[in-house]
Amino acid sequence: MANFLDGLDRYLLISADCHAGPSPKGYGPYLEKKWQDDFKGWLDWSVENSKIMKQVMGPRSIGVDGDPALFGYRNWDSQRRLEETEADGVVAEVVYSNTSPPFAPTMHSEFGEAEVGEDLARRWAGIQAHNRWLADYCAEAPHRRAGVCQIFLPFVEESLEEIRWARETGLTGGVLLPGAAPGSGIEPLYSPLYEPIFALCEELGMPLNHHAGGNTPDFGPYLPQSLAMFMLEVTWWAHRSLWHLMFSGVFERHPKLQFVLTEVGTSWVGETLARLDGFYDRMKYNDLCAEHIFGGPTVASMSLRPSEYFERQVHLGASFLPAGECALRHEVGVEKIMWGSDYPHMEGSHPYTREHLRLSFAGVDPEEIQMMVGLNAAKVYGFDVEKLVPVAEKIGPTKAEIAAPLDRSDVPKDAYKCPAFEDKEKPMLL
Repeated sequence: MANFLDGLDRYLLISADCHAGPSPKGYGPYLEKKWQDDFKGWLDWSVENSKIMKQVMGPRSIGVDGDPALFGYRNWDSQRRLEETEADGVVAEVVYSNTSPPFAPTMHSEFGEAEVGEDLARRWAGIQAHNRWLADYCAEAPHRRAGVCQIFLPFVEESLEEIRWARETGLTGGVLLPGAAPGSGIEPLYSPLYEPIFALCEELGMPLNHHAGGNTPDFGPYLPQSLAMFMLEVTWWAHRSLWHLMFSGVFERHPKLQFVLTEVGTSWVGETLARLDGFYDRMKYNDLCAEHIFGGPTVASMSLRPSEYFERQVHLGASFLPAGECALRHEVGVEKIMWGSDYPHMEGSHPYTREHLRLSFAGVDPEEIQMMVGLNAAKVYGFDVEKLVPVAEKIGPTKAEIAAPLDRSDVPKDAYKCPAFEDKEKPMLL
């Protein structure tokens, strides 16, 4: 892939973390006739919940140009999206959902189920509606959008058919592995029930994705405190999926399966892998300790340490990578990091992506930068770099531009919505 970039004085940016979805009404054409009456009721519910969220979150629930953070035109206006992402220098993107599908139990169900709900068939119909909308949306920008297919853990057989459909349809972003938080009524990710899903993803070469927010429990109706608890714990609940798959033998049984953790940061990796390796060693080799008694039978079939599975099969969607975490890139693995802008989320780097890249990557080896901001994602998701180079030649940020350090006095005040601009020495109150 790198050969296509020879002589290119610009970076080819592929965002490994972007989001899209239709307006609530926009799901209607993708639902079967039998669900239309139920859909009207869900629309009323979604409007009321959106109002509640805006009241709780206040003015900062509104993104750039007054675009609502939850349901705004940036989610579905394809042409506007191309114009704005190109202005940021982005040539391609991995597209996760943003608007919760019809009949979702909560307004935070775009990455997995907070609860099963009363009617599984309706829930599945809503998820399929999103997938079909996403396929049409990605087709509007060939080679530039890799849509992530959603599945429903209670419906394993149906999910297998959906994965095959996604592969044939061209949703090249792989499969979104939903959460299975305690109390959700859904079997945990280490349940053997899901073995056919892991096997099929490996067989078809489709990466398995897990996004922050998709494994959290129901924090209860205690607004606004429950929102704060969500923010404090959201990444840990996503990290949890990693050791569930490792220690249940998923990576052992499916060595070619690729797993992506997105919007979970990178600074945690070294400490977490060391801790997991420590547990593994005590479980497997120290027959005098409690870890061996409780975990020995599980790790007996694991041929690799957790850090070795990570090296072989795990990738990180490193959304709006801060400079401090970029400095840890060799500890984490430069080849593991896939930068993302998180467009159109209010905490994303848009419309200050160029400034963010200067702040985070100035002084870094250009070859390493290109790996992290484009080539790693191209390899995982199968983007055709040759087809993207002509776009990068027109809109990509120049290497000289990103090499120029950014003075914090030149950072626009509203850029601080994005964590990549945080100054650890001088926190900013807006």
